[in-house]
Amino acid sequence: MRKITIVIITISFLLQGGIFNSSSKDIYQNGWIDFNKNGKMDIYENPQADIEKRVADLLSRMTIEEKTCQMTTLYGYGAVCQDELPTEKWKTRVWKDGIGNIDEHLNGKWKQTQYSNPASKHIEAVNKIQRFFIEETRLGIPVDFTNEGIRGLCQDQATSFPAQIGVGSTWNKNLVSKIGQVTGKEARAFGYTNIYSPILDIPRDPRWGRTVECYSEDPFLAGELGYQQVKALQNEGVVSTPKHFAVYSIPKGGRDGYVRTAPQAPWRDVLSLYIEPFRKAFVEGGALGVMASYNAYDGIPMPTNKKFLIEMLREKWGFEGYVVSDSRTIRHVFDKHKVAPDYKTAIEYAVKANLNIRTDFETPESYIEPLRELVKEGRVSEDELDMNVEDVLRVKFKLGFFDNPYIENPREKNNIPRSKEHLTVSKQAARESIVLLKNENDLLPLSKNQGTILVAGPLAKEEYGLMSRYGAQNIEVTNVFEGIQDKLAGQGEVLYRKGCEVKDDRFPKSDIMDVEMPDSVQKSIEETVALAEKSDVAILVLGETRSLVGESLSRLSLDLPGFQQELLKAVHKTGIPTILVLLNGRPLTINWADENIPAIIEGWFPGEFTGQALADVIFGDYNPGGKLPITFPKSVGQIPLNFPHKPGTQAKGWAREMGALYPFGYGLSYTEFTYSDLSVTPLEGRQSSSFNISCNVKNSGHKSGDAVVQLYINDKYSSVVTPEKLLRGFERIHLSPGQKQQVNFTIKPQDLSFYNRDMNFVVEPGEFEIMIGSSSENIKMKKTILIK
Repeated sequence: MRKITIVIITISFLLQGGIFNSSSKDIYQNGWIDFNKNGKMDIYENPQADIEKRVADLLSRMTIEEKTCQMTTLYGYGAVCQDELPTEKWKTRVWKDGIGNIDEHLNGKWKQTQYSNPASKHIEAVNKIQRFFIEETRLGIPVDFTNEGIRGLCQDQATSFPAQIGVGSTWNKNLVSKIGQVTGKEARAFGYTNIYSPILDIPRDPRWGRTVECYSEDPFLAGELGYQQVKALQNEGVVSTPKHFAVYSIPKGGRDGYVRTAPQAPWRDVLSLYIEPFRKAFVEGGALGVMASYNAYDGIPMPTNKKFLIEMLREKWGFEGYVVSDSRTIRHVFDKHKVAPDYKTAIEYAVKANLNIRTDFETPESYIEPLRELVKEGRVSEDELDMNVEDVLRVKFKLGFFDNPYIENPREKNNIPRSKEHLTVSKQAARESIVLLKNENDLLPLSKNQGTILVAGPLAKEEYGLMSRYGAQNIEVTNVFEGIQDKLAGQGEVLYRKGCEVKDDRFPKSDIMDVEMPDSVQKSIEETVALAEKSDVAILVLGETRSLVGESLSRLSLDLPGFQQELLKAVHKTGIPTILVLLNGRPLTINWADENIPAIIEGWFPGEFTGQALADVIFGDYNPGGKLPITFPKSVGQIPLNFPHKPGTQAKGWAREMGALYPFGYGLSYTEFTYSDLSVTPLEGRQSSSFNISCNVKNSGHKSGDAVVQLYINDKYSSVVTPEKLLRGFERIHLSPGQKQQVNFTIKPQDLSFYNRDMNFVVEPGEFEIMIGSSSENIKMKKTILIK
């Protein structure tokens, strides 16, 4: 596998590639570059020298101006930067002394540009910009090109993937590795070297808008999938920058936006739940980037929080990369959190907490100038600058910028984005992300000779609303109506009515009170009902769009918004078989649908293959095998209702409806699976012991399908309260009818450990239940081990 390494260039490539003109080529020597243009090879220019020595040598040569320039981001074209390529004005702007990174430059998100596509055009621009920083600045420090990448690369005509909550529903580690590989390959093809992915927050309140961007509410599942994304990205030669660090995903009351956020979490939960996926990404995955979150913890804003950014991240976990701020998070130290009297003081606090680079939709000058004033005033020492800058430089050396700063053979990269292989992975991810929630009397799959089918609902023809600002841009999406129409290819009549909008005119007020249905909506629903009465089956596509779920888009209710519920009830009342397809980014409280609609499919936001993937499932060309990575509550009144949970926290009562609508790990199939032959060895061990677990799974039905085998543990008695069940392993396997396969797991001491009364991470002697199941509530087999 490829790793982030230093690659030595030769002068022949530089000249043959046409990158340099005759006046600049004299800095490009045989096997090294004279970045500071002094005619000799200094330590930082020597490809054979140790990286730490190169960092120290370069740092010793830098002025205050040059150091401060490495501590901020220049947001790309259309966001902050107004130039596609370097101009003469660049020699008078603050980045004449360098820049830490350039984010989302020419990606087609903020402003259309000729350089966004094909890849060779983008590389042409990236090489010219890199040449400016190498040739026109005193020390020639290259720039890091960053971009978003949680749903594929955030680039014009990149490959799109499902929302992370959908990827979490695949429970497929190998697939996530493929997604990371595709994202990394396309990042390199366009010239990016640092990708803000994955999101490792665990959403414990589904009202939170960013639930859609997270793998799971469970730290083990999120950590395992996040680890695969980190490793795959970095094996392709780009830095993985997970976000948002830390304790960001439990906004008080599900609120977001300007609140951002007020997490209420004891320290033991912080360690066990909220930062565990990050620990795995850094300690085991070796991620070289991280984004500091907006929130405070215990009164200290995260960008100024030494406990997290220095003690935890660097001293305990050995992080060797650099930290960027989430947009405006440093300014919020002053204007939202109110712990600094002014913005300049907020900058001072962030620098002292080792936040390396300010990333914000403001000019670099807005950060660099007050930072330089702080140095002149003696409030920030040069040692504190060095502490931050050396981390940035280290990453740039690890990426090979000082040995191979330019991208070779640009035209050869044009066949990488959206290649056949990459689109195949996207389609696989779309299919595997789909979860079958209900299938009464085996209504699904439908026959392709079904007769007349009504496809209705505000999301039946939706495309743009299913995508994300953090993923591929300007691509075509196959909607559900098109997918079904293409699938039938004239074998049956497919009718369409929108029925209603996703939300009503009074939203979000309608999330907390009934609003009167306008005559126009009533008429549209009646027209839909009239078509339903002429049809043999109705498929209603309901849920949310990117206008309702995402960053700063938290809700007060988890019910279907607008008049979608009224549309669903009206069509169901006709008596024709009705299938509900949900496209959404958070769990929804679909209690009425669960009780009355015979078939329900959770589609999440599957990406560009939305229509094809759902049509494959509806008509049986693909057997759904996804499992829920998050609990569906019956009511917002139950929140928090999560997995994992501690004993008694979700106990029964006499005056309320109990239990989850759909539990963590739940999902149906068109076939049946039988679990048998649980083996655990040894049955007794010590605190340092590992345990091997195996079981057999057989497809006892009549269709090929995927089983997601889930391993849970329970510490029967412990010195502090621990969760009733903890996920500690999972495997997605494909079985033909009658096929049986052995599935193997290993439980290590880490998996049995917890933070005891003294906050030591230990395995305590005692009994542990080992459980194999198809969901957190559907446990098939158990055995008990003893730790002596």
